[in-house]
Amino acid sequence: MKNQKFKELTLEQLHAQKKRVQSITIAMAILLLIAFCILFYLAVSTKKFVLIAPAIGSFITILPTLIVLTQINQEIKSRNLQ
Repeated sequence: MKNQKFKELTLEQLHAQKKRVQSITIAMAILLLIAFCILFYLAVSTKKFVLIAPAIGSFITILPTLIVLTQINQEIKSRNLQ
């Protein structure tokens, strides 16, 4: 992502940025869900329940993209109110 502030971007650029961040977030969520299912299956089948903790903890990696998406949505909403 560029070092530009969201306030410096045009509304069209904000919508493009929002679309890009949403697609990245969805792709990461799908991959993490698949990894979670595989780790959960391996934990149950091998009875190594230690594998469940990293599977659940890996969802924290989605937080930065969700924060950026929230900031973009707030900027779009503030511009639509004006």
